[in-house]
Amino acid sequence: METLYRSTRGTGACVTASQAILKGLSDDGGLFVPTQIPTLDIPVEKLASMTYQEIAYEVMSRFLTDFTEEELKDCIDKAYDSKFDTEEIAPLAKADGAYYLELFHGATIAFKDMALSILPHLLTTSAKKNHVENEIVILTATSGDTGKAAMAGFADVPGTKIIVFYPKNGVSPIQEKQMVTQKGKNTYVVGITGNFDDAQTGVKKMFNDKEMAAELAKSGYQFSSANSINIGRLVPQIVYYVYAYAMLYKNGEIKEGEKINVTVPTGNFGNILAAFYAKNMGLPIEKLICASNENKVLYDFFTTGSYDRNRAFILTTSPSMDILISSNLERLIYRIAGDDAQKNRALMENLSKCGKYEITDSMKEQLKDFYGNYATEEETARVIKNLYQDTGYVIDTHTAVAACVYEKYKADTKDETKTVIASTASPFKFTRSVMNAIDQRYDAMGDFELVDELSKIANVKVPKAIEEIRTAPVLHDIVVDAEDMPTIVKKLLNA
Repeated sequence: METLYRSTRGTGACVTASQAILKGLSDDGGLFVPTQIPTLDIPVEKLASMTYQEIAYEVMSRFLTDFTEEELKDCIDKAYDSKFDTEEIAPLAKADGAYYLELFHGATIAFKDMALSILPHLLTTSAKKNHVENEIVILTATSGDTGKAAMAGFADVPGTKIIVFYPKNGVSPIQEKQMVTQKGKNTYVVGITGNFDDAQTGVKKMFNDKEMAAELAKSGYQFSSANSINIGRLVPQIVYYVYAYAMLYKNGEIKEGEKINVTVPTGNFGNILAAFYAKNMGLPIEKLICASNENKVLYDFFTTGSYDRNRAFILTTSPSMDILISSNLERLIYRIAGDDAQKNRALMENLSKCGKYEITDSMKEQLKDFYGNYATEEETARVIKNLYQDTGYVIDTHTAVAACVYEKYKADTKDETKTVIASTASPFKFTRSVMNAIDQRYDAMGDFELVDELSKIANVKVPKAIEEIRTAPVLHDIVVDAEDMPTIVKKLLNA
């Protein structure tokens, strides 16, 4: 059965998966959603015998129905190969009664690799399928991880260029070094004097700027997105929840049909939305536990039904979650509004004009699958320290936010359902914050001294992604104000 895509704001016709991937964002400013969630009708014992790549095909082929088997398998094989440092692609580690789904074994040691390793191949295949002759310009805002993962995926991919905007003072030193040392003749990195929301808003404005699109088309370019607003980012993320369930079954940790909970550190809402889609495909997930840091706009939303971004933006030690406008939440709002594009559009207009919106009681009723809570900076550090002291297992700051919220969930509900925690980044990506949490004395060390010390205490080899940037030269040093983003894009493209 063909899966088509429509906009959450509903003014356009349905499009195929490849068309949705190419466009990234609908012309009416909405996000593409499948007209129905396909069913995963494969017994768990069969899934348990499959490799990650085989499960990826089974999940993704149900969403990307206009890709041939050969096309999709080619994309999967190119994506999930030796660039991942474990054969499993996403190993499960058991620690302190939870199952940590390690999503950081790719080229840039963060979960974004899971989708951004395959997106360039999905995008270039989509371009061929739709006879696109323009060069595709990937325009992306990053809170730290998407940017590097996208550039690593798109570097020197023929027929593409990629421009990444990041908040100059809003990412970790390792994250920034990873981005500004990125090689590739088609890669550009621009710091902005603002926060992630400013960068994301600037990118969305450019996507919706018809004059700019016409101007670039004359120069032979068209925009697409590598952010999680692109359905080509979201679909690959569903795979690892199915894989995690299959591995729990294979390892004898759960019985067939046994329900699990999933805890996800959440910023832009894409990663937990993928778990929600997996649940709607039929994966036995009970609760979706949404973990926020001190930028707790999502916690407040799940608690009150009111989404309000009018608040102070807090820089935390989990910067990839320092977000006040969670773009992917729109896909969930559309769903709980009964796929009512008009109702969703009105709420999004309120968010744009007033910075807030409120959902109805009947919409709130449909959020029972979700539990929201948040972790303070102190709680995040405590969890890292305690887990290391109790088990020897070291997690990064984002994963620690999730682990802390999982503790709170158990205390609130007394629910002992087995739980998978999405471990979204390697501790090596946020070394200073992680090591300071374990012991303040480490703060006197330099960034790469800390890397070596972490390797020693955790008994884990330093990832290749970190070794590569120790001595790498800075190749990108442009910084602009947020309002100058369109100008720099035209300059970089000579358009």
